[in-house]
This record gives sequence, structure tokens and C-alpha cells, in this order.
Amino acid sequence: MIYKYIIQLLDWCKVNILLFERRRDFHFNEGEVWWCSVGLNIGEEEFGKGQAFERPVLIFKKFTKNSFLGLPLTGHKKEGSWYVPCVVANRKGSVMLNQARVLDKARLSQRLATMTKAELRLVKERFKALYCL
Repeated sequence: MIYKYIIQLLDWCKVNILLFERRRDFHFNEGEVWWCSVGLNIGEEEFGKGQAFERPVLIFKKFTKNSFLGLPLTGHKKEGSWYVPCVVANRKGSVMLNQARVLDKARLSQRLATMTKAELRLVKERFKALYCL
């Protein structure tokens, strides 16, 4: 078991090094969903899949031209106060509010879709309810 994790960790290190060289001459906006190399994480942290350790991520809040608060998506409909149902690229899933993290745009590879204003409003309302007591 630990051997498999070490191999995955080494693969993620290779991808992480390549991310430093990724082009950064593109723009992203709040409400867009991108494929994002979130990496190989531990415990209950959501991680990416495939060779680039990617998963869909919602650009929730843009901080600078290079950084943003991202909310990972799952392709499964999940229940709970930290999930918001959504449809992205004609696929039902959920936004995972409990997995919010600051990311650099070098991790982004391809824009998938843009959330509707109604969906984004619901995500913002649920995010505020979860994090602002």
C-alpha cells in the first residue's frame, strides 16, 4: 500500500515541476469551471485523477490575475451542507464547499464551462451559510 502511494507521489512531483513551466498568458473568470491539477493530497482532501492529477474546479473568487479560490467538483450527487448540486458540461455533480483552497492559474489546463448565474448564486449563498456563522 505505501509503495503504491510513493509511486503516485513521485508522479505528482513530476507534474508539479512541469506546472512551473506552464504558459500563463490566458485569462480566467469567476464562475468558470476548469480542469485543474489539484495534485495528490492526503486524508480526506480531494485529489485529482489521471496523469495530470486533475479534476474540475470552480473559479469561486478571483484574487489576482494569477490566483483564485477554487472549489473542486465531483461527478456524483452528494448530500450535506458542504455540497451544492450542479450541472457542468451536461453532467450532474456537486460543488464541494468543504474543499475550498487558493490555487495558482498555472494549475489550470482547459475551461470546461461557465456556471449559470443562478447556480453560482446558490453556491455563494451556501458557501456563506457554511463559513459565516
